[in-house]
Amino acid sequence: MQRRGVKVNRLRPVELDPLDEYGLPSKGEKRLLSPKIQETYYAKIAERYLAFCTKAGDRDSLQKQFGRLNLTDKDTAPSPGATTTAPSAVQPFTRIIVPSPTLSLPQNQLSQILSALRKLREAIVASKRRDDFAVQVYLFAIRLGILSGAYETYHPALLYLLRVLHPARNLTNLELREAASYLILDTACRRGDLAEAYKIRHEYRVILRGGSSGGDSKVDGILKALVRDDWVLWRKMKRTVDGYVCRLMEFSDGQMKAHVLKAFGRSYLSVEVDYLEKASLSGWEELREKFGVGWELKDGRVVIRKTQPRK
Repeated sequence: MQRRGVKVNRLRPVELDPLDEYGLPSKGEKRLLSPKIQETYYAKIAERYLAFCTKAGDRDSLQKQFGRLNLTDKDTAPSPGATTTAPSAVQPFTRIIVPSPTLSLPQNQLSQILSALRKLREAIVASKRRDDFAVQVYLFAIRLGILSGAYETYHPALLYLLRVLHPARNLTNLELREAASYLILDTACRRGDLAEAYKIRHEYRVILRGGSSGGDSKVDGILKALVRDDWVLWRKMKRTVDGYVCRLMEFSDGQMKAHVLKAFGRSYLSVEVDYLEKASLSGWEELREKFGVGWELKDGRVVIRKTQPRK
């Protein structure tokens, strides 16, 4: 019998987030090895992703959300003034699930989705599943990883898709062309290994040339711009590619801008600050803080070099 005046502390059951229900298969989780549970778990991930996209609002807001989430390098956010084509919010998967209107998203929502995808990818590998569902999951992980700048998500997924899933179950030409292009550009832009990038491009040259969307010419244009340090061509290519390719190109934005600034330093004594900002797609304060520009701003002009009076 409960005594009067004594409060009984009844613990409420903990509400576990559906994405946190399972652990990593590499840490001993066995439930995710079931194909049916894998598909149900993927549906929850897709629902959470759609809810995130809905909460983000319009396309510009969604781009800013992805730009803010940079798990690997804070300097790869979209450059001021750069124009990109935002991919469709529901493009990464074919099974569209209407999100619950009462679903509450935590602050680290994208990080949680990427973590859940890692668990699912590990489960697919452990269960040796190599069907259409496995391809769908890996393509989703690759695209979402690229948008969020998380190479630890998309790079191993790319390698597994091309080296394991493709030989076991031939991907469509469109899927293979997309994955090969991402691997080439990641090798060139993030890793900075142009020789390896051209080697991969040669390996997939037949499938790349078979596309009707100009994929091969765009990859070649990006590689050519990197080889030549051609900022003009680089900017032109960024205006013609989709959001996924643009995010991969952003890994090399700093390198390309640094080359432009060196060119200004060799070619000009002074220049209008507006022209410098427009040419570099960066504000004056960003140039000073991020690139360490030591030039002087005076009356709207940037003094790059001062001439020495003749004696």
